Amino acid sequence: MGEPYMPTVSKTTEWETPVDLFDSLWSEFEGFDLDPCCQFNDYTAQRVLQNGGNVYTPADDGLTQQWHSKVYMNPPYGRGVEAWVAKAYEEVETGHAELVVALLKSTTDTKWWHEYVPKASILRFIRGRLKFVNAAAHAPFPSVIIVWGGVPNGSA
Repeated sequence: MGEPYMPTVSKTTEWETPVDLFDSLWSEFEGFDLDPCCQFNDYTAQRVLQNGGNVYTPADDGLTQQWHSKVYMNPPYGRGVEAWVAKAYEEVETGHAELVVALLKSTTDTKWWHEYVPKASILRFIRGRLKFVNAAAHAPFPSVIIVWGGVPNGSA
């Protein structure tokens, strides 16, 4: 009858954004002013800093900081992802952030998905599995781009 399905469990919660994907989003949204959940040496962090923006590393705890302007986030994909998604939505709703572009696992069966994703401006499923920076193989999960807030002309 075959082996039962066993979901893949990741050994890490941090997956560095593929450079080509980030560059594409950078062009589409005309840059970002903040990366609130990155490692300082990540490509996304360096690109934001080189353009006069800000970054929050784990030591800064981006969940406790006020966000601003145009935000890119690729949060840790562990159990705490709901807090990042809630923060993204709330920062746009309060007017602190103009928009938040998020790279997330496509986990449509979670509570946070049903709470916050229907309120998004853009929902874009990524075909196939991403190959994250420094990963030995493609991700063991599907990914999605979710945008809350204002979007530039031509984006959807």
